[in-house]
Amino acid sequence: MTHVTLRSEFETLIDPYAPVAQVGTGFDFTEGPIWHPVDHYLLFSDMPADVRRRWDARRGVAEVKRPSNKCNGMTYDAELNLIVCEHATSSLIRERPDGRREVLVSHFGGQELNSPNDVCVHSSGAIYFSDPWYGRMPVYGVERPRQLGFQGVYRVVPGSEPKLVVDRNLFDQPNGLCFSPDEKLLYVNDTVQAQVRVFDVNADGTLSNARVFASGIRSELEPGLPDGMKCDQHGNVWVTAPGGVWVYSPRGELLGKVRVPEMVANLAWGGPDFRTLYLTSTHSVYAIPTKAGPRHEPYMSGRRSSGGATSAGPAAAAPILADGEMRLDPNRCAMIIQDLQNDVIMDGGAFADSGAPGHAKQQHVVENVRRLSEAARARGVAIIHVWFVVEPGAPGVTLNAPLFEGLVDSKAMVRGSWGAAPVSGLEPRPGDFVVEKMRMSAWEGTRLETILKATGRDMIINTGAWTNMSVEHTARTGADKGYFMIVPEDCCSTMNTDWHSASINFAMQNVAIVTRADAVIRALG
Repeated sequence: MTHVTLRSEFETLIDPYAPVAQVGTGFDFTEGPIWHPVDHYLLFSDMPADVRRRWDARRGVAEVKRPSNKCNGMTYDAELNLIVCEHATSSLIRERPDGRREVLVSHFGGQELNSPNDVCVHSSGAIYFSDPWYGRMPVYGVERPRQLGFQGVYRVVPGSEPKLVVDRNLFDQPNGLCFSPDEKLLYVNDTVQAQVRVFDVNADGTLSNARVFASGIRSELEPGLPDGMKCDQHGNVWVTAPGGVWVYSPRGELLGKVRVPEMVANLAWGGPDFRTLYLTSTHSVYAIPTKAGPRHEPYMSGRRSSGGATSAGPAAAAPILADGEMRLDPNRCAMIIQDLQNDVIMDGGAFADSGAPGHAKQQHVVENVRRLSEAARARGVAIIHVWFVVEPGAPGVTLNAPLFEGLVDSKAMVRGSWGAAPVSGLEPRPGDFVVEKMRMSAWEGTRLETILKATGRDMIINTGAWTNMSVEHTARTGADKGYFMIVPEDCCSTMNTDWHSASINFAMQNVAIVTRADAVIRALG
């Protein structure tokens, strides 16, 4: 099945020929997919059958709860409690890992909710959910009269009363909802109106400035309407629609369509690296590999409610930005120290005549990288030294570029020589990793990605020499692979200021967050 590219950006998010694999079938109507970030399984609901199931690659599909109160949307909070929308009880529920069941919300203004449908959790701990009345219809819920005279969207802080955060007459049937990566926007779709609205999220959690983000999400030729919805790490909105899933840019441009054999009701990213999109689709569940991952949800940090911290594996998503400051989870970060070897940046090295030693001193690159690496190492960041190393005579180095010709002619970076050694002060410490390469990019022909995946790192602090060559090539490829690249510009150097500035101010701006060492140290906490 070929997916539909409408704008070139779509193919940076998913391969147009990405396979659509069926991981389970034979269900009545599937909904509510959510991936457990620690134990690595998918939960999903089957409303008409009144059952909740799970799937993992080892055991396949298994039943976990019957009856399930015809549950619909599900997510986790930051402590990995399961948050569940129940149609049959018109309630939003919190299920503890030990099995305890707590009713978070069941009424508004003394009247029963319609039927909580979909749910998302803000990093503050507040929960937002939609409340159409599908759960009071036959098949998908329990048929009974409505008590409320409208269909709303609510915010609730556990232990307090729910607050209506939209105009009560704005929606016919509010359904899927999701935050932008920085949580400054909340998207809510309406199945009947076939559109997505977007709201500004205020500091106190209220919503304002409602406007239509995308409309006309319907077709006379194919089944499907807005239902489930998620935001990816780049701020693109993925919404169920005719034929599968439609993907919109943050500007509301339709980028492309993910094609699925059955009508899709909801979607969620999962897998060990959160690069598999799971789709609950009428009678089946499908899985599709993607290049983009989800926005970083609070539950993806993987802390159990018992208080013990557990690594959740990577979930490539933007670092949290608050009040202009970055916040980085050290357990998701790796720091690359690339090509800071004697031949590259030191007086007396093979490339000393290039001007590299002078610019390295001007940038204070050795001291800045040393200071940043010590702070990062102390906080649990993986430190990866990437060295350009060749054997005597440089066998295997192709002479297809002036850079490689110069390396061979200069007899540079030879294993065991002073020139190939790391500069003083940046030697590997116990627990650090060393990666060797024979190309500009740290990725090409190396074990870098194996280390990143094994250690669960998806954010890369990219430092070293030379800015416009190895550092830039590594940032570009990392971005293409879906990693989040962070370049502290005072931890990089090249031959001269002009080349450094051109790379930092233009090329790097498109593939990385460009910052400085002190900002990264603050962001790591």
